[in-house]
Amino acid sequence: MMESFDEGLTGSYKNGLFGIPAKKAESKVVIAPVPWDTTTSYGKGTSKGPQAILQASPQIDLFDFDLENSWKKGYYWDDALMPLEQLNNRVRPLSEMVMSQLEESGQLSPENRQLQSEVNSACKSMVGQVYEFSKKTVESGKLLGLVGGDHSTPEGYLKLLSERLQGDFGILHIDAHHDLRVSYQGFDHSHASIMHNVMSLPQSPNSLVQVGIRDFSQQEYNYSERHPKIKTFWDRKLKAELFAGKTWSDCCSEIIASLPERVYVSFDIDGLSPEFCPSTGTPVPGGLSYDQAVYLLASLGKSGKTLIGFDLNEVAPSSDGNEWDANVGCRLLFQLCGWLAESDAKL
Repeated sequence: MMESFDEGLTGSYKNGLFGIPAKKAESKVVIAPVPWDTTTSYGKGTSKGPQAILQASPQIDLFDFDLENSWKKGYYWDDALMPLEQLNNRVRPLSEMVMSQLEESGQLSPENRQLQSEVNSACKSMVGQVYEFSKKTVESGKLLGLVGGDHSTPEGYLKLLSERLQGDFGILHIDAHHDLRVSYQGFDHSHASIMHNVMSLPQSPNSLVQVGIRDFSQQEYNYSERHPKIKTFWDRKLKAELFAGKTWSDCCSEIIASLPERVYVSFDIDGLSPEFCPSTGTPVPGGLSYDQAVYLLASLGKSGKTLIGFDLNEVAPSSDGNEWDANVGCRLLFQLCGWLAESDAKL
């Protein structure tokens, strides 16, 4: 069906991601939305991010200087995990009650401790469902990218990769936050705990390289500094080097040199400057520009290292109908899909 697709026309998102009528059987890359924001702790709406990205995606012109026409290798939007939205919508009010009481009094009533337990159970179910879907997709020979949702959504996928590859890969983590908390507000699978959970797996990835980090706790800083597998490129230190005359190209070379041969990209949209993601849940001043992020991804793609998968998360549509967040999100997704399609990953 892709052979007859006229890329000169503006397609419909109802045909598929970027308006491309790709079939799963003919696609190299599967993209799965995970509409989940149960434990988000500030701004809301990231569960609506995947659909907003999908709807904005057909406006993209499909030719790219670096990727040329990689889209012809097939990007298939798979809605198999969309039923998670129903569970999310049921337990999100429970987590809000827990967070509200913690903010007011710093402790929980017995009733809210029970609610906290119910939320943790639901989050564990989400992780398990993502794990099973990821396993089925990878075993079918497809490469997989996830679109959240909050940053807790890829935990099951990263668990599957860690088991399948026995930890023999690294994570390039672009984010404003470390996400290294043991738990956050009593939620064990919080968006603020994703990287701690992943690096605590029995066969954890052999490296975690974090870029753009600029908002973190003392405990997270200490954990990052002491952990032998974690390398952090803090945003403030990167900017100091750039202000002193170091090129972004040299910074990217150093980042990529810190990664092993196989690389997974975990991209939290708040790793960008807030001008590119004003509606995201926890925006922080500073961060990468869109062009810096695209250059880093292209540098990785051209480095000879193998991209094995990715997640893009924390994109939240604006409450006033402005599509800017989704516009930026779908363009980053296009880059991630392209570089994954160009890889020769064997999982």
